[in-house]
Amino acid sequence: MKKLVLLFIFLTSIIKAGDEIYFTSEPCLTPDGKTIIFCYDDDIWTVSADGGRALRLTGMSGRESDPIVSPDGKWLAFTGRQDGNANLYVMPLEGGTIKQLTFSDGSNRASSWSWDSKIIYFTSDRFNEMTTYTVSINGGTAVRLFDNYFNWPHNLSINPKTNEYKLLTTYIGKDLWPTVDKNGKIYFISDSANNEYNLYSFDDNGQTVQLTSFNTAIKNPKVNADGGFVVFEKDYQIYLYNVAINKSGKVQIYLPANNTLGLKQSFNVKDKITGFDVSPDQKKLAFISRGELFVSDIEGKYVKQLNTLPEGRVTEVLWADSLNIIFTQTVNGWLNLFTIKADGSSEEKQITSDGRNNRNISLNKDKTKGLYLSGRDELRIVDLKSLKSETIVKDEFWGFDNSTPYFSPDNKYVLYTAFRSFEQDIFLYNIETKESVNITHTGVTETSPFWSPDGKYIYFETDRYQPSYPYGYKNANIYRIALDKFDKEFKSSKFETLFSKEKKLDSSKTDVKIDFNGMEDRWEQITNAKGNQLNPFVITKPDETIVLYTSNQEGDEASIWKTILKPFDKTETKKIDGSGINDFQVAKGTTKYYTLAGGNINELDPDGSKLKKIDIDFNFNKDLSSEFNEMFFETWANLDENYYDDQFHGVKWEQMKDRYAAFLPYITSRNNLRTLLTDLQGELNSSHQGFYSSGTEEKTFYSEKALATGILFNNEMPYTVDRVIKNSPADKAGIDIKKGDVLTEVNGKVVDKNIDRNFYFLNPAFSDEISLTFKRGEKEVKIKIHPESTGALRSQLYDEWIDNNKKYVAEKSNEKIAYVYMKDMGPWSLNKFMVDMTSGNQNKEGLILDLRYNTGGNVHNQVLQFLSQRPYLKWKYRDGKFAIQPNFSPSANPIVLLVNEQTLSDAEMTSTGFKALKLGKIIGTETYRWIIFTSGKSLVDGSFYRLPSWGCFTLDGNDIEKNGVSPDIYVNTTFKDRVEGKDPQLDRAIEGIKSEWKK
Repeated sequence: MKKLVLLFIFLTSIIKAGDEIYFTSEPCLTPDGKTIIFCYDDDIWTVSADGGRALRLTGMSGRESDPIVSPDGKWLAFTGRQDGNANLYVMPLEGGTIKQLTFSDGSNRASSWSWDSKIIYFTSDRFNEMTTYTVSINGGTAVRLFDNYFNWPHNLSINPKTNEYKLLTTYIGKDLWPTVDKNGKIYFISDSANNEYNLYSFDDNGQTVQLTSFNTAIKNPKVNADGGFVVFEKDYQIYLYNVAINKSGKVQIYLPANNTLGLKQSFNVKDKITGFDVSPDQKKLAFISRGELFVSDIEGKYVKQLNTLPEGRVTEVLWADSLNIIFTQTVNGWLNLFTIKADGSSEEKQITSDGRNNRNISLNKDKTKGLYLSGRDELRIVDLKSLKSETIVKDEFWGFDNSTPYFSPDNKYVLYTAFRSFEQDIFLYNIETKESVNITHTGVTETSPFWSPDGKYIYFETDRYQPSYPYGYKNANIYRIALDKFDKEFKSSKFETLFSKEKKLDSSKTDVKIDFNGMEDRWEQITNAKGNQLNPFVITKPDETIVLYTSNQEGDEASIWKTILKPFDKTETKKIDGSGINDFQVAKGTTKYYTLAGGNINELDPDGSKLKKIDIDFNFNKDLSSEFNEMFFETWANLDENYYDDQFHGVKWEQMKDRYAAFLPYITSRNNLRTLLTDLQGELNSSHQGFYSSGTEEKTFYSEKALATGILFNNEMPYTVDRVIKNSPADKAGIDIKKGDVLTEVNGKVVDKNIDRNFYFLNPAFSDEISLTFKRGEKEVKIKIHPESTGALRSQLYDEWIDNNKKYVAEKSNEKIAYVYMKDMGPWSLNKFMVDMTSGNQNKEGLILDLRYNTGGNVHNQVLQFLSQRPYLKWKYRDGKFAIQPNFSPSANPIVLLVNEQTLSDAEMTSTGFKALKLGKIIGTETYRWIIFTSGKSLVDGSFYRLPSWGCFTLDGNDIEKNGVSPDIYVNTTFKDRVEGKDPQLDRAIEGIKSEWKK
């Protein structure tokens, strides 16, 4: 919630001359070009085009953006979010009542005005991914301009009166953010000159003309209605371009500034612990919460926060002894090793100082040495006395999501995993001989290895029958490998011990013996459950072994389970009570075990199958400014270490860090951080990037949810029914709705036709039922509907577009050609693909697989394997008809693959494979060039960023991200084609299959 404007101004200071204001954004101009309207600190401000003191125009809850001034200079339209949704608002430019014009839970973004200042243009995703609407300045229901589900224009100008469409630029790059004055002069941004966005226009012959030559990008240009000036953003400040003199200059702005990010906020460790360890004397806990390091007694009653780097993030912690702690912490984004005394009597000491991430630390039994992974390729040993590190193995480890390496119980070997062809194998490194042996070597993943305390077995997780990458585990179980040819115990030997003198065993001495010959034959499956059994931890006792692990065998939520192995008893498996868990960590004290579950440390009773929560309740303080700085550098560092291209698409990545870090002192909000990190990642000019962050400080008091019914109303008569969407809530037996019915009441409330119809379908919380009243001539019709979300409505409209294509192909081919469409390459779409291919389409004489507008996923292999099937024999029962094998053989008939400029990600993988396997012709336009396989990482506050880490290449080495997939037959479906209901690409696909029949 924002403070009152007058109070805010009195309590803050005006920036003095010489000081700089950054993150002023989305500027526009009054028609005469004398005044700039812009966004800052989530509000809208006004300032003279010559610069000077700015005044605040809005102070609503939520963020205001996208200001645009009417051509007559009287009105300001903008996007506001006071109800949690992006909707359109309008107010007098000189100040006055703010009026909400649209009512939707989608994204409605102000775009431009009609020249008579009566109509506002805006974009919205209420019925599809995005299209253009108009709404009157007086309110009412918005009118959609283009009917086709896919109508995203590229490089076009459109005359709404004449429906004339003209292609303006053909540069294969980025031409965007067009803006036009009332004389028809167009300005836009392009990166065609130096790979940085600069301002361009057109000369009298329609040729592009470069107007600025900056070496850092500009964005969000807006020309004033009368022409002559263009305002834009550059380096998070506002600049003004003077057309007459062909010059740009920064607009110096002064305004009230009140950066609260440096103020301390209170947090609590309760339910928020992310890592821990137990001291060797079992008297103390060390734990981590929100990147801070804490020490307490074993019951969590007395807590002390240790002084670590204010702009560092602690991620792992271990006790080196009962006084000293070793931990990992970020320094300028990189994880490094530190030590500190647990009583707080000394400052932390940095062990490593690498420009690479040092993580996954473990210690040997006597805590004299440690193991850790460094970067993408090193396994190191650190001496805890000298604090010096030595690299013992260089291999392909990847930079994240690793298994922790461990010493053998006798300190002679190191157990670790490394990647082979994207799958992990388990290795043993002999410390004395300095040699490594791959002990699994299967081509599927074996990971999370764990030594049994007696040194006889290595336990691990694997799905023996399927690779892990890129789909993840389907059914992983826990296995173990015997390190020698151990025989089963003999009952007779056990009987003999009843009469022998008991020998006291020294559990501190373990001699590991390994017979590497025939190790592949000594695998033993420990668990056999559905779902995934992961992260084994082993406890050995005389005559009993307890294997702890996480499992989701009862459903989606993982819990801790245990499997008990005894020499002469059946294996027993039990769930640990009350153990819903995502991450699994176990620490051993002198006599007890402890685990992390649900963000809390718990005492674990392995025999009683119970968890006893240690209730730690401790407040600590942090400021968002330090946290945001740490998040910035950590994001940069992990992209530096894990980005798929070591040349960073030609970008000098180190320089980018310095360039954008210079703006960190000027960040005043989380939105500024989102902008900064998004722009930093954008410098790589690659796909599959993103930074996602939200905080309680951004929440609005109000919220609204839209109730979609599946009833489509007339575009020009917004309360008159046009039709009912197939499979929507209104498409049910007993619901009587007809074209021409006029909506008169919603939930018993009489509607006002001068108000946006969507206003009546918004609620603070989603409702299960809605009642509607219609007028049909003189008759009144009442119905009840179970509403759905706007997302579900969009999906049904998408399905309608697909159904129309399917009917068109059936009609044009006399039912001989199958048409199958995939919205994405996710599991649901794969299942739909399989159903479509095996339900009525299996006997068609040709196939059109349509991947246009496909947004990707990860099922390319399954689709290509199915399409590749060819008949290899036929069989029959006596007097029966011949049937081919395999049952489904798509490649027996012609196949056409449809792609376009919005086919992306895994759909491009599929297209590449389709071409390489020569399964048929590809028809359409070049694909989007948007294909890198990604993972991601969470930051200290739960924010998340994507890591494009695995490049995708053709067999001859071409980067698909840079080159895309070219069709065999180029056919373009233009914006005008879509508006007129034409689809030349689909027509050419039908023609292509028919031509194959003639061969």
